[in-house]
Amino acid sequence: MNSNSNSNSGKMKISPEAREALNKFKMESASEVGVDLKQGYNGHLTSREAGSVGGQMVKKMVEAYEKDLK
Repeated sequence: MNSNSNSNSGKMKISPEAREALNKFKMESASEVGVDLKQGYNGHLTSREAGSVGGQMVKKMVEAYEKDLK
């Protein structure tokens, strides 16, 4: 594949409602792990802090999935 073919090939389009829900989920997860996440750019975060937010999000998604299996 030519690298110039489509610069957005890895990006999915999501509705504004879905984007808002994901941002709310991210902010809730950040709060739960004690990370001071702000709207917009968060260049002040360490890799560890940013990773802990993502990890918390995945943990909650897995828990929700497992709950739905029962």
